[in-house]
Amino acid sequence: MEKAIILKVNAWLNGSYDQETKNEILRLQRENPEELADAFYKNLEFGTGGMRGVMGAGTNRMNKYTIGMATQGFANWLLAEYPGQQIKVAVAFDSRLNSPVFANITADILSANGIHCFIFKELRPTPELSFAVRELGCQGGVMITASHNPKEYNGYKIYGEDGGQLISPHDANVINEVNKITDIGQIKWQCIPEKITILDDSIDRKYLAMIQTLSINPEAIKQKNDLKIVFTPLHGTGITMVPPALEKFGFTEIHIVEEQAVPDGDFPTVSYPNPEDPTALKLAIDKALAIGGDIVLANDPDADRVGVGYKDRNGEIILLNGNELAVLLTYYILAELKNKKRLSEHSFIVKTIVTTGLLSEIADDFDIPCYNVLTGFKYIADIIRKNEGKAQFICGGEESYGFLIGDAVRDKDAVSTCCLIAELAAFLAVENRNLGDLLGDIYEKYSVYREEQISLTKKGKSGLEEIAEMMKDYRANPPLEIAGEKVVLVHDYSTQLTKNRINNMQKTIDLPKSNVIQFVTEKQSIITVRPSGTEPKIKFYVSVKSKSQNQDCKKVVERLSGQINQIKKSLKLI
Repeated sequence: MEKAIILKVNAWLNGSYDQETKNEILRLQRENPEELADAFYKNLEFGTGGMRGVMGAGTNRMNKYTIGMATQGFANWLLAEYPGQQIKVAVAFDSRLNSPVFANITADILSANGIHCFIFKELRPTPELSFAVRELGCQGGVMITASHNPKEYNGYKIYGEDGGQLISPHDANVINEVNKITDIGQIKWQCIPEKITILDDSIDRKYLAMIQTLSINPEAIKQKNDLKIVFTPLHGTGITMVPPALEKFGFTEIHIVEEQAVPDGDFPTVSYPNPEDPTALKLAIDKALAIGGDIVLANDPDADRVGVGYKDRNGEIILLNGNELAVLLTYYILAELKNKKRLSEHSFIVKTIVTTGLLSEIADDFDIPCYNVLTGFKYIADIIRKNEGKAQFICGGEESYGFLIGDAVRDKDAVSTCCLIAELAAFLAVENRNLGDLLGDIYEKYSVYREEQISLTKKGKSGLEEIAEMMKDYRANPPLEIAGEKVVLVHDYSTQLTKNRINNMQKTIDLPKSNVIQFVTEKQSIITVRPSGTEPKIKFYVSVKSKSQNQDCKKVVERLSGQINQIKKSLKLI
């Protein structure tokens, strides 16, 4: 074990840490030195989704001490950023193990620093926390969640006064404050009770009322209010807000998957509480097939992502991916706002660089801008903030099942997304059509796109080093061709340069630096490589497209799927 790791382990064993933590470290010393090294070889860092990690003892683990350091650092940053002001922070938590404990520790430390803390009395979705920051006039917010990660994880998301997650330089400045804390004795642990307000249900009512205003075609819901909706919160926070939100929209047939309705951080019915994983939706699909359900909705534990399935003409449940969901909602919202003369020339949408280019085609057709931003919804929130008072944000999405309608929330919002996708299903059902029918129409009108994400898990210190080496090699030796297609553009978001291999010209990328590299081929296939900011993974995003040219869309999709497989083989991903 490296000397630096041994020193950190001994500092915890000899420091003023609780005995339970010390016993856990001693056990790992005896039974699993490799895991002990992983627990201490680095400090948890903020990535695109904040601080997230496996729960346990150690500097590289989520525990009350790493939570304490993060909170004290956040408090120090707030006090420096807002001198002389009465600072307010909202705190919420999801259904994960230790989430309520971590939330209360966060509230205690904030109050001990003279910061007024508003904490939800029980679990609530991430988007409601973002809404509360703005509604309560807070300077910050904290959400205790590990989103869709496995049950061993928990996390800590920090929000700014606009309700969006912190971006550069603020996120880095918070980390600098955290790094200044070299001893847990520097943390103010003792709460000041009068500085803590436990929120009642008034924020719930305001949040649900805001979501209700997003409805575009309530008349369609009146005609199809008996649309059969099967909903699963996957043991998470969605159970608190999604059913009442759907009811407010006017839906009367909401069928909840009872086996997954109770919040439970052990997630007993799924191996991975992620709506991107089809196996997590099995119980919901089975229920839909049993009762003749029209649409399936599933949330991750903090209800910022949504998985969607619809009944096709054969009575089968077809699952949408995140890109398809974003395409359907964006087209529906823009088309209906235009029909109702509510789409202005100052409207805009936003997507991330790994989200389908079909959104850009749709925006062009409606003659509005589509901003491209780095991966992470905080960058979408940043575009909304920069355009406040100047232009109207309509919607934005990312391929990883996150979507947002309107600007009252500044993070992806699965609660409002569930309502709008159900409304779209009802709108189509009036004409005996379904989500798949509309998707086919969109492909024929624009282009057929297929996308796939491939993740390689590389755990521990050695895994982190392997990912770094892979990224270094892609930059030093970018492929000349991929699956027989010549690579014509190389976008390196780390150097902020695009290299054009056709004319040997370079162009600056007008986005913040990020450890992402992207290859564009002569056939406009796009392959993006980036390490995950929240998991021990390196991710590959593959996007291909083709005009339907009056061909059967299904055949075009099959051909494009084969093209993706060739790209995966070329990159040795399969």
